Amino acid sequence: MREFRDHSGHSWKASVRRHAGPDFKGRYYFYVWPADGSEEDGIALPEIRWNSEQTAERTLTTMSEVELRRRLRSALGRKPAEA
Repeated sequence: MREFRDHSGHSWKASVRRHAGPDFKGRYYFYVWPADGSEEDGIALPEIRWNSEQTAERTLTTMSEVELRRRLRSALGRKPAEA
């Protein structure tokens, strides 16, 4: 798991989630949620995938904050607007 700040200074957490199923290829994917909120309120980016948890964690650990913010903007752009 990795904590970072968006362009407005809000804290977010980025992590890796596992997709259950028989296919091992691309089983792990990128997941982000507000640091002060519930992990269940997060947003998945299933197109950012890895074949192993070790590779996913290593990539997440070495991602720059600029890249994390870019991924967050992409995720937020897909999230449905709240009423």
